[in-house]
Amino acid sequence: MGPLSAVIGRLYGRRGWAVLGVCAAILFLLFPLANLALPKGSLFYVSDYTVALTGKIMCYAIVAVAMDLIWGYTGILSLGHGLFFALGGYAMGMYLMRMIGRDGQYQSELPDFMVFLDWKDYPWYWSFTDQFWYAALLVVLVPGLLAFVFGFFAFRSRIKGVYFSIITQALTFAFMLLFFRNDTGFGGNNGFTDFKRILGFPIATSETRMALFMLTGAVLIAVLLAARTIVMSKFGRVLTAIRDAESRVMFSGYNPVHYKLAIWTASAVICGIAGALYVPQVGIINPSEMSPANSIEIAIWVAVGGRGSLVGAILGAGIVNFAKSWFTVAFPEYWLFFLGLLFILVTLFLPQGVVGAFDEIRKRWRERKLGQPRGSAA
Repeated sequence: MGPLSAVIGRLYGRRGWAVLGVCAAILFLLFPLANLALPKGSLFYVSDYTVALTGKIMCYAIVAVAMDLIWGYTGILSLGHGLFFALGGYAMGMYLMRMIGRDGQYQSELPDFMVFLDWKDYPWYWSFTDQFWYAALLVVLVPGLLAFVFGFFAFRSRIKGVYFSIITQALTFAFMLLFFRNDTGFGGNNGFTDFKRILGFPIATSETRMALFMLTGAVLIAVLLAARTIVMSKFGRVLTAIRDAESRVMFSGYNPVHYKLAIWTASAVICGIAGALYVPQVGIINPSEMSPANSIEIAIWVAVGGRGSLVGAILGAGIVNFAKSWFTVAFPEYWLFFLGLLFILVTLFLPQGVVGAFDEIRKRWRERKLGQPRGSAA
């Protein structure tokens, strides 16, 4: 019990665990009660739309944590994480399309888009996708293997900095063009949609949506704790050293390639899991999720929240995406201008993000409370 308590204490202090407990109570107790138990006319009723929106943003928060691991802690700016997110979504989407059965428009065992294109049978890579366990395996393996192979050659070739960012962006763009083709068997520009069931349960019911919401919340908390464990470990300290001075890490006897490849692959897998949770809640996956602009937006989430802060990454994803959900309804034509302005303002005035600004305010308040002028010796 002693060592376990020490590990728990190292992850977060009492205040941190208390905040995490409050968040868990909101996600697993208040939200279900407000959505399923209260009548729709109640002041505290939470609509299905709010549940779906919050669930979607929690998926984005998982991606932001993955991005922070590779960029905030390792110093590798990826502009291709949207690809891994979309691949996980497509893997789950294939299973959901198989679960439609004969309830589609053409009442065929094949998805509607295959019938429309006069396909007679499923391609070989759709084999076993009617099995949930196999789809879950694809969610992990497809992004993970792609990231491993790409990272193996990129890191061994010592590609870094802006060159690495450009290559990841090009990779994402190439896959987006590939998935836009109708002959690839992934629905072309329409992608996958009109899902009916998941694990035998109707996907559109409030109970199923709430179950997906709670599962997403649990995965977000688990990913946060796992990421915190990584960055607090010796492995995490090596990652931070690689970010700050990679050449010194090499001279100290460590091989940065192994560490970068491991965290790069793990980050991609996390994105794939987030994509798999995203698709049944949103109800669609198409190649636009692989757009390079989406990957750039992921980097903006982390920058707004604060690089090198896991909680900051989650906050950044929440701030930007809640703002996006409001702006795209109220002022849809101005959203991209606002996003660009937000990134510029954060870069100029909040280089450490929202969490960094909050820490600075708290530091000044403590110094003022102790009566010490800022910068004076203790």
